[in-house]
Amino acid sequence: MTTTSSTSKFIVADDHPLFREALSQSIHQCVDNAQVVTADSLASLQAVVEKHADADLLLLDLHMPGVQGFSALVYLSGRHETLPTVIVSASEDPAIMRRALELGASGYIPKSSPIAVIGGAIRAVLDGEVWLPDGVEYGDAQMSGEAAGVANALATLTPHQFRVLQMLGEGLMNKQIAYQLGVSEATIKAHVTAVLRKLNVTNRTQAVVAISQLNIDDPSADLPAMAD
Repeated sequence: MTTTSSTSKFIVADDHPLFREALSQSIHQCVDNAQVVTADSLASLQAVVEKHADADLLLLDLHMPGVQGFSALVYLSGRHETLPTVIVSASEDPAIMRRALELGASGYIPKSSPIAVIGGAIRAVLDGEVWLPDGVEYGDAQMSGEAAGVANALATLTPHQFRVLQMLGEGLMNKQIAYQLGVSEATIKAHVTAVLRKLNVTNRTQAVVAISQLNIDDPSADLPAMAD
């Protein structure tokens, strides 16, 4: 049963075309006049969110190209506080689910969930609820002081600075980052300097250690999954 309303806008961020389609189908089944915008990488997600900051809901996969752990969730939650974000992931570890909510998510949907369940979760979050699968409890846990500091710092990064930070986390050198982004090495050095200052660290190794607090340690998280 769909919910009659004015046009609602959704962002679906996932690198698997079939699952993007499944999520879009779920949205259209539960929300009338829904507009769905998609992204398949960190770069496209940043562009879409900046262009559609007025979206009603973001459905975010934790494992897209260029995204490390919960960093994208934390970054987007800090920069776009009015945009509810629901994590959609192959991981079904309750600890990962609770961690996602602790870091700003409004819900967590396992990719194994049937379309009807996904639709119910979407409706619940649109109604202002926090949604987790049946049997998973969420308390009022707060992130550690160090993680909170990293989260606050990420919110101050520009889109380019955040992308450079993610690439530093992948172990890329300035020259490699410059090549991939199509800019000069001097530009990347400037971005790195700004990132280090905002994270309150002195070198790139410390920056990588800082954002590692937002990593996901779950061997099942990269396993393929599809809704029924």
